Amino acid sequence: MNNSPFSLDGKTVLVTGASSGIGQAIAIECSKMMARVIVLGRNQEKLQETIKACQTPQNHKLYAFDLTDKTSRDKFVASLDCKISGFVHSAGINKMKAVKFLNEEDFDAVMNINLKSGAMLVSKIIAQRKFENGGSVVWISSVSAQRASPANSIYMASKGAVNSFMRGIALELAGKKIRSNAIMPGMIETPFLAQTSFGEEEMTTILKNYPLGRFGSPQEIAYAAVYLLSDTSSWITGTILTIDGGVSLR
Repeated sequence: MNNSPFSLDGKTVLVTGASSGIGQAIAIECSKMMARVIVLGRNQEKLQETIKACQTPQNHKLYAFDLTDKTSRDKFVASLDCKISGFVHSAGINKMKAVKFLNEEDFDAVMNINLKSGAMLVSKIIAQRKFENGGSVVWISSVSAQRASPANSIYMASKGAVNSFMRGIALELAGKKIRSNAIMPGMIETPFLAQTSFGEEEMTTILKNYPLGRFGSPQEIAYAAVYLLSDTSSWITGTILTIDGGVSLR
């Protein structure tokens, strides 16, 4: 029994993008707070690593499939043998291109994984009555939704859409006491960040914009997710929690 006010004991939390970075950290921290965790992603081997890093690994499940594939999503929801009390959409990609080089394939890819896959998965779970009343939906957004940067327009648009969708369903689901909130991180030290095209000099320049003098860690975002998933935040919905080392102050 976990007596912490942030305990997730008795809750089942589903986390997308749980194979690495923020999603992986959220799954692990949720397990430490006694949640049963279901992790989703494309890479089964990496998902297995996440499960192994969780507390009491035998209590958790993994499903490896393409979140953007409707058939796979529907099969997954049909296979659920329990109700979901927490949902975290952390899956995300970026395609950094100047506006004159944009193409439909990249635009659709980013929108599909960053917004549509999570939105349709939540919709299906609720439609199938597999989401508990009083549950919590947490969206991993980004300060890019409100802070412009070159060659980043698709990603910015996707995260702005995440924030709007979050607020829309927060109002719609309030009658079921299902809450919907977003976390808006600044730059986090993850494999996702390492995949960007920023050089060392550019990263040094970017870091100077952070008043607290460093980028964030996945665990710091995970702690916030645990708070929003727990009953401690039961009177919070439609809110964006910014965790960005102060970069939004600039």
